[in-house]
Amino acid sequence: MVRGDLGDPMRKATETATTSYPSSSFFWNYPLISALFAFAIAQASKFLNSWYKENHWDLKQLTGSGGMPSSHSATVTALAVAVGLQEGFGGSLFATALILACVVMYDATGVRLHAGRQAEVLNQILFELPAEHPLAESRPLRELLGHTPTQVVVGALLGLITAAIIKLISGPDVQTS
Repeated sequence: MVRGDLGDPMRKATETATTSYPSSSFFWNYPLISALFAFAIAQASKFLNSWYKENHWDLKQLTGSGGMPSSHSATVTALAVAVGLQEGFGGSLFATALILACVVMYDATGVRLHAGRQAEVLNQILFELPAEHPLAESRPLRELLGHTPTQVVVGALLGLITAAIIKLISGPDVQTS
């Protein structure tokens, strides 16, 4: 039995892993920048939207979950698209990012949405309790946890557009390893 030469592939992998790229840094990581920008844009739009509708600044909108658009969907979609554009859509890295995005978006419209609806019902029950009931003074549960399918789709479109625009702006020289 003849064994293949593992020396060359191993040496090449080691050289590739240790090669230093001058533009390689945390701040030039295209998928990371795309995801962070998509998140920031989604949260900022919620913040501005709440000011427009309610005529006051609600700082909780900058960090809170729920609402239009889904910042979670925007973030994971931007990440998956950026990984695909950078590494190729046929690789395992893109497949991992895509599955992560699908799980996050499914969770946003499933478990988290229904948990928020249950919180609404429980808060209504608490509100209707007589004052002498031991749970009458309980703090209300957060109701805005999940997203409607429309909020998730809009978030995903925001992520796709953000990753594409950052790719166009940064050009072909974004970090590739």
